[in-house]
Amino acid sequence: MTGVGFFEILLIGVVGLLILGPDKLPGALRTMALWIGRFRRSFDDIKRDIEKEIGADDIRRQLRNEAIMDKFQDGKKQITDTVNSAKKQTDSLKQNLDLKQQILSSGKPEADKTSSDKTNLNEPAVDANTTENLAQAKATELPEPKEPKA
Repeated sequence: MTGVGFFEILLIGVVGLLILGPDKLPGALRTMALWIGRFRRSFDDIKRDIEKEIGADDIRRQLRNEAIMDKFQDGKKQITDTVNSAKKQTDSLKQNLDLKQQILSSGKPEADKTSSDKTNLNEPAVDANTTENLAQAKATELPEPKEPKA
């Protein structure tokens, strides 16, 4: 690793104290700190210039815009899926209603007017087949759609 730990700094301080002595050590440390500060500033300036040259801000902005567009596309896909699901549910519900209409309309006794029973023509005739079809239509009904969570 390139990190400088406490022990290394202590060793450098002791060696500097032995070589320079207690009189010159504070001045040497100040001078070294100035040179390190200048080096950091020049390194930051060079880094900033390079980023300007390659357009790093534009690249960051473009990456951010692409991330936003990806989120937008995901949201659009979710909305489209929800709308398609709702269309399928309404189509299924419409088919169920049409089936019920057909069952109810086919259950009326029109051909059996001469039977000895006295049946009310306004009420549909109920037989085993009609009851079974109604039970099947009820079983295929879809539940009401839930409201989406915010």
